[in-house]
Parts: sequence; C-alpha cells; structure tokens
Amino acid sequence: GPTTPPPSGSGKNVVGYFAEWGVYGRNYHVKNLVTSGSAAKLTHILYAFGNTTGGQCSIGDSYADYDRAYSAAESVDGVADTWDAGALRGSFNQLRKLKKQYPNLKVIWSFGGWTWSGGFTQAAANPTAFANSCYNLVKDSRWADVFDGIDVDWEYPNACGLACDSSGPASYNNVITALRNKFGNSFLVTSAISADGSNGGKLDAADYASGIAKLNLVFPMTYDYYGAFNPQGPTAPHSPLTSYAGIPTNGFWSDAAIQKLKSKGVPSSKMLLGIGFYGRGWTGVTQAAPGGTATGAATGTYEPGIEDYKVLKNSCPATGTIGGTAYAKCGSNWWGYDTPATIGTKMTYAKNQGLGGAFFWEFSGDTSNGELISAISNGLK
Repeated sequence: GPTTPPPSGSGKNVVGYFAEWGVYGRNYHVKNLVTSGSAAKLTHILYAFGNTTGGQCSIGDSYADYDRAYSAAESVDGVADTWDAGALRGSFNQLRKLKKQYPNLKVIWSFGGWTWSGGFTQAAANPTAFANSCYNLVKDSRWADVFDGIDVDWEYPNACGLACDSSGPASYNNVITALRNKFGNSFLVTSAISADGSNGGKLDAADYASGIAKLNLVFPMTYDYYGAFNPQGPTAPHSPLTSYAGIPTNGFWSDAAIQKLKSKGVPSSKMLLGIGFYGRGWTGVTQAAPGGTATGAATGTYEPGIEDYKVLKNSCPATGTIGGTAYAKCGSNWWGYDTPATIGTKMTYAKNQGLGGAFFWEFSGDTSNGELISAISNGLK
C-alpha cells in the first residue's frame, strides 16, 4: 500500500464547513467567505455534503452545487454566471473563483454526514467500487479543478447514527485505504469521525487508527455531546473541552476524545479540534447553572434546540463558563455555545496538545465580520 502521507501544514490548519443547503434559507454563499474576511484566515474548506446512496459517491444537490446562476452582485469576482453550454454555475463555480483569489486555499468534498451516511454500509462491502465512483465524481471534468481532496464523514462505522452499521471493525480502514489507493498520495484524504471518549463507545467500535494512518487530517467532532435530543435535560453545554463536576456522561467532552485517539496511536499533528458555530439549548429551565431540568427544546431559527452564534450573542449572551465553554440562561431558555473567549481557551489547548489546528461547523453561524473564525485564527498563532 501507499506510504503514510504527511499531515498538511504546521499546526495552523483552519478548516471550515460550507453547508451545501446554506444558499437557501440561510442565504450564505461563497461570496460571504470574502466579505466576512473569513477566506483570508482559512486553509481548507469542507464542502458538505455529497451523498453515498447505493455505496457510491453521488451529487447531494445538483442545483446548489453546479446549476444555480449567480448574478454579478452575488458572485465572488463580480462576473455573472452564463447559460452557455458546458458552463459551470452554482457553488462549485463560486469555489473555483474563490480559489483564483486565494490560491493557497484547499477545497475538500465531504461525503456522508448525519443524513447521508447510510450508503457507507454498502461501500464497506465493496470499497474498490465505492472509491472508483468517488474518483469519477470528484474528478469529473466539469469541476475537477475545484477539489483538492475528499472527506469521509461516516456516522458511524460499526455503530449507530441515523441508522446502524454492522459492517465490522475493519470497514472504516478498508474504505479509507481504497480511497487512498485510488486517489494517490498527492490528493488530500480526510475524515470527520466520532468524538466519543467513553470506554467501549463509538471510537472503540471500529479500527480508527489504521484508517487515520492513511489520512492527511482527521476531524473528531468534539461538539453535540449534549442537547435537547434529551428534552428533559440535564442541561449541559454541547461542546465542553474538559470534564466538570456533574457532567452527565463519562467521556463526553473534547479532551477525552483527543486523549483516546492519542492512546490508539493517532498523531496529534493530524488531529484538529472541532468547534461549533452554534449553540444547543432547552426551554423550561429554572436553574442557571448546568445540570438543571428542562421541558423541551428551546426555539431555534431553523430547527428546535439549535441556534447560530450570531443570533445567541445578542439574544442570550453568555452568563457563565464551565468545562472550557460558555453557557447562558435568559428567561427559561438555557443555551451552551462557544464564544470568542472560550474559543481562545480551546486554541491554547490545541497548541499545547500539538494538534494540527481546528475545524468548525459551519460558516453561516458566524457573525458577518467573522468574529469566531478570527478567534480561531488568532488563537492558533
């Protein structure tokens, strides 16, 4: 097999998710990366998501990806899209234009995610066929120049996410190996993985270390540990860095995942710390400190129990910190989320641990002047 590729960069990787569907209700487009000042602070963009239906890489949303016509005003370079035969439009064309302005920026196409991981079970049964399908899609002549890498966001190998996978502990490594063999060593292969630091949890259900050995970078999703998916609480910030007295679940904090991965032999320099640009919250809460009971999910703009940082910083400002992250109680609502200050704490941790940088979900949760990505970028210096 191929030799292990070196991790990219110098511990200063700043990697952000661009959500394919953000161009709709969120009205967040590639141009916003420029106007917010974010593009200049990034090393990589993860474009999320491609689908995995039938154990094959496939287009997630063709309209958003390559068909939507951008006006001159909406476009990165002030040039409108055309309907000429063969012309690329949509976010893919905007990313192409972005890369012309920021030639060091890498764009990675991420496949799977919570909703679209089901096809990985079939992919694991024939990893070579999966890798071939991914290669043919990512390297399609219409947009091959847009992408510098492919990302596997399998939630979760040999464990349960939206659905359950029982393909066995070797399946993750088999899929990653097939992709590395097909794409070669000059192409980036990355992966978002569980950040379950508990004993016998998701990170122990599959042989992650062997797969990660073939990756350039790995993204443990150190967020969403707690939330109104448990509608009665107990309240807890969704992305604690460290444990604290009364934390609801053993191993459900960021450092637990990082230390577990280190203990499996994963190099620190390949790991990026995950940051959420959103909060998770409950309503019907009477207690300001974490650990209180609730009656359900707090109202959110797009879905119950979740709200963007850019909204929460004004609607429910942080009133305390615990476990290296922040929380807020306003009325009967209780929210946990990261602020520029707690991101600073987390970036100091990332540097002290020798991590390769940080990644975040996702751009549209930040303020219009990019204050969270600025906190990441400045904190890693």
